[in-house]
Amino acid sequence: MLALGLGAALWLVADFIGFSRSIATFEPRNPERADGIVVLTGGSQRLSDGLGLLAEGRGRRLLISGVYQKTGRDEIARKAGDMRPIPACCVDLGKSARNTIGNAIEARRWAQSNGFTSLLVVTSNYHMPRTVGEFQHALQGMRLIGYPVVSDSVDITRLWSDAGVFRLVGAEYLKFLVSRLRQLIESDPEHSRLPVLVGRQKPLGHLPIERAESP
Repeated sequence: MLALGLGAALWLVADFIGFSRSIATFEPRNPERADGIVVLTGGSQRLSDGLGLLAEGRGRRLLISGVYQKTGRDEIARKAGDMRPIPACCVDLGKSARNTIGNAIEARRWAQSNGFTSLLVVTSNYHMPRTVGEFQHALQGMRLIGYPVVSDSVDITRLWSDAGVFRLVGAEYLKFLVSRLRQLIESDPEHSRLPVLVGRQKPLGHLPIERAESP
């Protein structure tokens, strides 16, 4: 038993090192075009990059998933550091997602309602492995293109010298492991009780997506 426990501990350490090294290589590049763009809330840089991708024509519509219920378009523009108003034609606000599982379910509903078959997914680099896993699980058959956002406040190269970065990446790695284990025994996150048990709440509320006006 001792040897088994030691082996498991060594595997976890090695896997964590591999996980941290992989996300350190994630850099935003010129992505392929997709039908839609999904931005997960959690930082002004994510919003700014997502709106920039939309302006470049990398997608036809954009969903900001995980928006606080009382947040409007003007406030989102301010948080993104953009003094221009959010385009009324093609930016939809998802206000029901409560976690990454909810983001994936909300994105699936949005993609299906628009007839999309490909999505450009925008989130922080350290959050990308778990996000892509949840999206692949919920949106099976959808072509997904990750766009990792690198934040100045989270320097992955300082993992072993910055306690804050270590805690953040360590917590994300544990969430990633739990996510993968859950997906092994779950067919559909929207109709499973496992996301509720793991997240201690339903991953998605009941608010409809706030759609922008059609162009």
